[in-house]
Amino acid sequence: MAYLAVLARSACLCVLCGVLGVGVTVVSAQASANLQQMITTLVANERKAAQHKQRFLYTSVERSDRTGGHIWTDRVIETADGKLRYLIAEDGHPLSPKRHAEELARLKTISDNPADFVRREQARRNDERHAQQMLELLPRAFLFENGGSDGPYLRINFRPNPAYEPNTYEERVLHSMSGMMLIDPDTLRLHHLEGRLNNDVSFAYGLLATIRGGGGFATTRDLITPDTWKTVLIDTHIDGRAIFFKTISLHQHSEHRDFQSIPANLTIPQAIQLLER
Repeated sequence: MAYLAVLARSACLCVLCGVLGVGVTVVSAQASANLQQMITTLVANERKAAQHKQRFLYTSVERSDRTGGHIWTDRVIETADGKLRYLIAEDGHPLSPKRHAEELARLKTISDNPADFVRREQARRNDERHAQQMLELLPRAFLFENGGSDGPYLRINFRPNPAYEPNTYEERVLHSMSGMMLIDPDTLRLHHLEGRLNNDVSFAYGLLATIRGGGGFATTRDLITPDTWKTVLIDTHIDGRAIFFKTISLHQHSEHRDFQSIPANLTIPQAIQLLER
């Protein structure tokens, strides 16, 4: 749920005034254009932030397909080569001595020979770049409407733009969603994004795959430092079937907390030592 050039401050303020109806009267077409410009600016801001990431150590609490339905508590550290995880508890209980020893042995294997880890993380980072490409589609693939304010944030509702023609399977799924986003008005950064599939999405009349309607995702990000937003919540529920009736599912609920800034140039062995403290 990846995932940018920034307009001058005065231009941003003009956009916000148009969206909020502050001090000006605009026709519906002008308000729509202002919302479109705001989303374009937000995407640009996110692109720029993704190119200058600050790295952190944090705690992740996750129940997902990866955890087999259990609740895993991990310490996670971000490095230039990817994210390292250190499992410290399951279902609210500390690991048994045997599992703890296995976890330490797994990390030692990575530390001694990090090449396999780097390859796996490269694949994951490719997925993140793909998610960023999906974010880039927002201004073109959707229509937006002002949802008013939600606490300190601006609420923007979105729905598929019927004039947009998806080019890939991923775009078709994304373009079938409606939802909402919450935007920080001061920085034009994304605080919350959620989308839900309106209907089933089938490929080759269902022969290749069908993603069931009703599923969707939500992600929330908070301001951790004066200029850094980090994901604090991921909630994804997607179901369907692929060719030969293979089940498609993506279920994840994870919460991130206790962020600590770390040096950007940590090696994998150094990061593992920090994880184990």
